[in-house]
Amino acid sequence: MPTGLVQNRVLRSVLLGLGLLFAAIGIVGIWVPLIPTTGPVLLAAFLFSKSSARFDRWVVEHRVFGPIIRDWRSGQGFTVRLKAVAVIAIILSFAITLGFALDSPMMRLLLGLFGVGLIVYILRLPTKPETGPAA
Repeated sequence: MPTGLVQNRVLRSVLLGLGLLFAAIGIVGIWVPLIPTTGPVLLAAFLFSKSSARFDRWVVEHRVFGPIIRDWRSGQGFTVRLKAVAVIAIILSFAITLGFALDSPMMRLLLGLFGVGLIVYILRLPTKPETGPAA
């Protein structure tokens, strides 16, 4: 259970609303290939930890999101598979955005640098061994 709940009711409501938004993005990302799942879910978990013990408990105990959040909070990092999926999603989504959505060369450069920074950050995270059936 989170111990760092924000005391200000208005701020706590805003954080809860943002948490719900990012949780929804993560849920949509399960089925829509170019929408990320892990980042929004981790952000939602952080926001819930500051705004709602009930939603924090829900996301930590969730059968799909729970293991990712528990591993993140314990410092175990991500599996190679999850890192690969995240990097591929970043490359595809940023390539589409850079190729079709932006006209400004400066914005393209900044977004490209941000994407590279995200990839470097993900690759530098601890790598958790895959768990699966024993050979």
